[in-house]
Amino acid sequence: HTMVGPATPEEQHGVIPRTFAHIFRNINTSPNKRFLVRASYLEIYNEEIRDLLSKNPKQKLELKDHPDSGVFVKDLSNLIVKGVPDLQQVMELGQRNRSVASTLMNNESSRSHSIFTVTIETAETGADDKEHILVGKMNMVDLAGSERQSKTGASGDTLKEATKINMSLSALGNVISALVDSKTSFIPYRDSK
Repeated sequence: HTMVGPATPEEQHGVIPRTFAHIFRNINTSPNKRFLVRASYLEIYNEEIRDLLSKNPKQKLELKDHPDSGVFVKDLSNLIVKGVPDLQQVMELGQRNRSVASTLMNNESSRSHSIFTVTIETAETGADDKEHILVGKMNMVDLAGSERQSKTGASGDTLKEATKINMSLSALGNVISALVDSKTSFIPYRDSK
């Protein structure tokens, strides 16, 4: 499957919409458990982070690193959702705001990588009569494909985008290689956003 896929027919839905259905099908509604589900959607375009759910989706956001909570995007929208239709609406809004261009290989070629994040918080009253909160986060990444300029016919801004896409995919490949190489102690995470 692709990450997003067409809206219809349902059999051709991608991984992300299938995940929406799976999440809400499996959320437990027992009386002592409560759930809060939130969604965010960002794109990494030319090494700039953009909030696809913002009123100004072209505005650059900052990538921050907190010693306790780790890496996060400052001021990223995080919308509360109540069910699959809400998640689908969030995804559709983000898809409309994604950077795309026409190339010889694809009429609507994605010019960015995107990350759709679903955060699920569970509040449950334990045997000690205290409320315990668990938080889970799922990041679903849709990578732009690598491009050969000779095949896509890219020029100008589209060529610059292709160069950034290829550089970031190369950086990702280097990180994966370093992670699986037992002799490597340095992982080049910061070579690309």
